Amino acid sequence: MAGVAAAVPSISAPARGWIGICWRNAGHSALRSLRSGARTSPATSTRPPAGGERRVVCRRPERRGASRRSSRWTTAEPKTQAGPTSISVRCRLRERCAGRSRRAEFRGIVVSVATPQIDLLVVDDDDAFRSSLVRRFQRRGFNVSEAASAEEALELIARRLFDVAVVDMVMPGMSGLELLERMRELNPHCQCILLTGQATVESAVQAMKLGAYDYLRKPFPLAELEVVLQKAYERHQLSKENAQLRELLHRSEEKWEMIGHSPVMQDVFRLIERAGPSDKPILILGESGTGKELVARALHACSPRKDKPFVAINCAALPDQLLESELFGHEKGAFTGATASRPGLFEVADGGTLFIDEIGEMSPMMQVKLLRVLEDGSMRRVGSNQERRVNIRLISATNRDLEKLVQEGSFREDLLYRINVLSIELPPLREREGDIPPLVARYLGEGWEVDPEAMECLQRYHWPGNVRQLINVLERSKIMAEANRVTVHDLPRSIVEAVHEQAAHRGGSPNATPVAAGSGPVVDSGPPPTVAKPSHPRAPAAGNLPPTDNLAAVERFKVVEVLRRCHGNKSRAAKALGVTRRSLYRLLEKHAIREDEYLNNGSYAG
Repeated sequence: MAGVAAAVPSISAPARGWIGICWRNAGHSALRSLRSGARTSPATSTRPPAGGERRVVCRRPERRGASRRSSRWTTAEPKTQAGPTSISVRCRLRERCAGRSRRAEFRGIVVSVATPQIDLLVVDDDDAFRSSLVRRFQRRGFNVSEAASAEEALELIARRLFDVAVVDMVMPGMSGLELLERMRELNPHCQCILLTGQATVESAVQAMKLGAYDYLRKPFPLAELEVVLQKAYERHQLSKENAQLRELLHRSEEKWEMIGHSPVMQDVFRLIERAGPSDKPILILGESGTGKELVARALHACSPRKDKPFVAINCAALPDQLLESELFGHEKGAFTGATASRPGLFEVADGGTLFIDEIGEMSPMMQVKLLRVLEDGSMRRVGSNQERRVNIRLISATNRDLEKLVQEGSFREDLLYRINVLSIELPPLREREGDIPPLVARYLGEGWEVDPEAMECLQRYHWPGNVRQLINVLERSKIMAEANRVTVHDLPRSIVEAVHEQAAHRGGSPNATPVAAGSGPVVDSGPPPTVAKPSHPRAPAAGNLPPTDNLAAVERFKVVEVLRRCHGNKSRAAKALGVTRRSLYRLLEKHAIREDEYLNNGSYAG
């Protein structure tokens, strides 16, 4: 025994823990666990000496009929590992029994393992029983606090967070179930073990419903309570780590923020606040680059599903076969290259929100499969006969007129009714009066300035690519600018020429508007679109009706005239005409009115 203790002086004793030897010989395995202060034989002990080092001692492997034994120990060099500190130990045992000599060799590992320090709360009105629990678990190295009543326990919980609580169910005053309910509010990660001497099925069911980890009936072996307590602590650690990972994930997520001081954007914000808490499908309409995905994320953040996944997919970016596999998943061997089973985005987004962008580009075959999922929540992976059920909120977006696609037969009418319980129409950037200065300030960043002439140019441009194009122009300007100051010479030539053309047709430009600080949505940037120069002659002067009695021609002329007067702002034009913005868009499509006709005083085409 002295050889073992002298052979492993490098193993430091943990604050609380055990040292054991695992024997392996001819398939036999046994673990001798020697706890701090526990006597292993009349002559040896694992009590740490004054120097702080733990001496390693163990019982020899027991064998029946052994009358006299002698042993020789050898050790390998200490090995430091992640976790337990261990060294190899070899014991050669010689025993003599019934006049016969026999040799055997045992190999093992001396292991030093630190047990966790558990913050334990014991609540029981029985002083003797409570004291016995406190003494036992203090010997195990736990940090134990005790309370004789539920009221006293609540005072302790208010000052300190506990990992596990052992609570008697029947106590004077507040019962253990009431205490459990209050504990779930004050410390939701604390695991509670209820004890009772009057166990009933009803009380056990009620305890589990309130969140108790386990339910023990008195009397019970204290060893059983210790096992349950260790498992409850593991559950506590999992719950705590889960909360930490959620918070870490939330902090690492990109912050999506919307800018909009214009009246049309304020209307959009009000719709998001009203529709967000709902669980119904929503259709987002708007031109490319207006921030439809940003609105979808805002809706998800306002919904009860905000802590669940938000998954986005663009239908226009994938062919039908790949889109089906992405949405519904596939089984191994379902097609060439399917080397493993893979869940689809419906399963990934289960419990959360699925955002389908450019849904107008979806093929009729995929529309039928999507309709099935929206009707009853059931789906099948590609190559599988097993039906799965998912619970998702669908938000879709498109820049196309789905009602027109329904009339053409390329989009299912029943699917349109499913996805369009409520629609949110995003205005283009040219109709958002006063939003360009804060957008510019947001995407240029701190320390950047914009010349008044450059800001006037940005405000006068009609932005066919909307916010996405604006971000692209600002990023280019930051590369070209000097001394963190953007001038009109740093802007793309196509934008400057287009603004000059508009000013020439309109007979001048308004005064520049100063830059205002603000913050705005994060929208993916893309290449600047080609801006076509207007090549149409001047239209008839305002107020002069076209020389025709055709009602459609008169209607077309009036729409163009009002749009010119409102400088292309469709919201104000619709109000002046006495129609809704949607009706105005239908009139524009009906008469094939181009933007350059009312933005550049283009020609009248009756």
